[in-house]
Amino acid sequence: MKKILLLLVLLSINKIQSQILEERERAKVVDQILAERFNEVLPELMGRTDVDMWILISREYNEDPVLRTMLPATWLNARRRTILVFYKPPAQDTIEKLAIARYNIGENIESAWNKEKQPDQWQALIDIIKDRDPGKIALNISENFGIADGLVKTDYDEFITALPEEYKSRITSAEDLSVGWIETRTLREMVIYSSLVELTHDIIAEAFSLEVIQPGVTTTDDVVWWMRQKVTELGLETWFHPTVDIQRNEEELVDHITAFSDEKGSSVILPGDLLHCDFGVTYLRLNTDCQQMAYVLKNDEIEAPEFLQQALDKGNKLQDILTSNFKTGLSGNEILHQSLEEAQKEGLKASIYTHPLGLYGHSAGPTIGMWDQQEGVPGAGDYPLYENTVYAIELNTEVEISEWNKSIRIMLEEAGFWGEDGFRYVNGRQRDLILIPSEEVEN
Repeated sequence: MKKILLLLVLLSINKIQSQILEERERAKVVDQILAERFNEVLPELMGRTDVDMWILISREYNEDPVLRTMLPATWLNARRRTILVFYKPPAQDTIEKLAIARYNIGENIESAWNKEKQPDQWQALIDIIKDRDPGKIALNISENFGIADGLVKTDYDEFITALPEEYKSRITSAEDLSVGWIETRTLREMVIYSSLVELTHDIIAEAFSLEVIQPGVTTTDDVVWWMRQKVTELGLETWFHPTVDIQRNEEELVDHITAFSDEKGSSVILPGDLLHCDFGVTYLRLNTDCQQMAYVLKNDEIEAPEFLQQALDKGNKLQDILTSNFKTGLSGNEILHQSLEEAQKEGLKASIYTHPLGLYGHSAGPTIGMWDQQEGVPGAGDYPLYENTVYAIELNTEVEISEWNKSIRIMLEEAGFWGEDGFRYVNGRQRDLILIPSEEVEN
């Protein structure tokens, strides 16, 4: 039976691998998605945030994190100083997309600077502003979101020096607009996301199998580097170094700082171990972030001990509590407080640290707790929940295991989508422990 399950996993990975696009085809998809986002998502966001003109300024190799997501597939970096201007005329649902740069920015953004006629790039930008006379000019300056704080001091100072005095009072933060751009997903992106999360799950399933793990021989570092190599061989990337860790009968539960770091080091995987991994993949500018758990069967076992499965059930219960509190307009802190209060009533020792997921792994949007800020996160936690957004439903619950005379921590993380029809997991979630037989059982 275990061999059949492993074969199904391998067949699934091979199927998805065959669907991974060649670089030229990836570029086409990236640019198609960008066009949809510029023409459909951005006008709506500029209307929602009441921004007339959005200016992004960046220089090569020091790119604004938002501007980076707007570059066409063939632009791996900005060129020289790149300035983008998005202007939404009053009472219109379309926007102008201009570049104060020497080149068109792909097919979506047209160059609006003729250096031969106007040698000064800043003055070319000022001419654009004067011609359109926007009531509000948004710049990427943000106290709460690093991704939305991409305007560096040199570019800001030079821009303000060039800007006529009458426009300086119109400058405002583009924080809400930047976050909206980063967090909002299109239908096409969600179709891709589903396949990418499926691939993430399948790689974890293969990593937590006899194909990779020989109990008593294989170390946690061996599994980590197998995962890195697997992703590389698929032609993809990981956006963070994976982790694999062990909880076992005779060892005390470590604190959160140790659990979220590499301080425990590498350990040999043994029968009876409860394994946990943290793993994510990047493809077509989308990122996954997943934590799942596995159990290494002892020689005389065909299933995990019931007390471990019951512990996982409590982790699923905490997920249900959290996602049931999602409601458009609620802040991350409100969702956190309601969920922790309900979890406590259910007798769960809970910790919630859910974050936005998408164009970045730790993305921008409502932060729903941090592992060391369970009372709420000022700023990022005050941002509201909007539809068409994705989250890493990341949390843990500590469960007392009398059979082990200790507590264990059930740590789970799955991609979830919030839309007009409510919450759904992007591609399912773990409900049962992954089982890794010992060699003796397998043979």
